[in-house]
Amino acid sequence: MRKFFKAFKYAWDGILFGLRVERNLKFHFLAGLIVVIAGFLTGLTLIEWFVILILIGGMLSLELVNSAIERVVNLVTTEIHPLAKQAKDLAAGAVLIYAVISGVIGLLLFASKWFK
Repeated sequence: MRKFFKAFKYAWDGILFGLRVERNLKFHFLAGLIVVIAGFLTGLTLIEWFVILILIGGMLSLELVNSAIERVVNLVTTEIHPLAKQAKDLAAGAVLIYAVISGVIGLLLFASKWFK
């Protein structure tokens, strides 16, 4: 049982570390906070909240995974290597795709309420 709860501490440490040092994670966290405030002011339905929370949680999670991949690549090699660049670029590309799709979904969701 002790190991089980220790895993939560490690995960929480990772989240806090990411929020402290990762510029993009800070940006996405702030953007998520603004979206939550806008959601309260807009009066989202329960289903709309589910969508928003999945998008925010997915974005923050993907940004943490991207940061982890970057660190592992940096740990493995200090040289500029094409495979290292590809690994970092692929992870960053995944974040970009999710961010763009999340933004489009958010705009569609909020615009449908704001511009009736």
